[in-house]
Amino acid sequence: MTDNTVASRDEQPGRALAELLRNWWESSARDGREKPTQQSLAKRLGVDQTTLSRYLNPAHASNAPRRIVEQLHAALRAPADDLVRACALADAAAGAAPSRKRPAAAAAPGTASAPAGPAGRRGVTARWWDRSPVAYPTLAIASLLLLVLGGFVWWLAPTAGQSDAKTTANVSDRPSQGTDWPLARKGDVLWKARTVQLLLRANGFDVKVDADYGPATAEAVKQFQSAHGLTPDGKVGKDTWPLLIIAVDSRTTKPDAITAVQYLLHHAGVPTDSTGTYTLSTMRSLKEFQESRNLPATGIGDEGTWRALLNAQGPDQHT
Repeated sequence: MTDNTVASRDEQPGRALAELLRNWWESSARDGREKPTQQSLAKRLGVDQTTLSRYLNPAHASNAPRRIVEQLHAALRAPADDLVRACALADAAAGAAPSRKRPAAAAAPGTASAPAGPAGRRGVTARWWDRSPVAYPTLAIASLLLLVLGGFVWWLAPTAGQSDAKTTANVSDRPSQGTDWPLARKGDVLWKARTVQLLLRANGFDVKVDADYGPATAEAVKQFQSAHGLTPDGKVGKDTWPLLIIAVDSRTTKPDAITAVQYLLHHAGVPTDSTGTYTLSTMRSLKEFQESRNLPATGIGDEGTWRALLNAQGPDQHT
């Protein structure tokens, strides 16, 4: 098969497309860039993570539409020559989908096909659910119940292991709301801890950036709060974040603050190089993120942009 042609039905364009998209994603970590998570990539494409996983799973034929293919190609900075082939595969997979479904279409309940020689035997041996007047409604009800049960389990799953976080009273600034400052505190790991540590360093505190909000980080936060007239509780919330953040633009001389913005951009689904310097690429990424959140596309990491970036991260991780 050439780059521009999907030659035959046996080539399974859907599966070839899945392999190509998966390769784009796996190969996106290059030239100093990190591979985006499927969660952040799905958010950027406007689809749910389960749908994106199906598109990228070579074990199944991908039915990714051309629009998604083009967006993935741009987001993952895939080779330019791959786009023509990927779009051809997407079109072929979309065109093949209806023909694959037609042979499986069943006759309406109560209707039997007239035998036509040996081939007519297929009409006599109808599927069991066509013979039963109650089987089809039963299957439909069972499928609906399974769907509801699956959704309920999915809703409960993200809360597992976070019971200690729920015991914190009167916490109104939760990331899930998407508008308020999140609460970062001792025991947090990954993105919250790393962001706080980078901003503490940008404010002159010599803390280790290990993505673990431990005693040393909490103590540095208390010192910062005391210096700014805040209650030194060691937690970074709606009163501490606005003082801790640093506006990021071409004049910023705090590499750790710029690194924090680049880190948050990357994990919000906007692939960005982590350089610690405000580059033209950083400005473009900031503008792209701001436009996606209906913020003024200034390319400046101001307070509103910081808050939106923090709320665009993944779920809380707490030990």
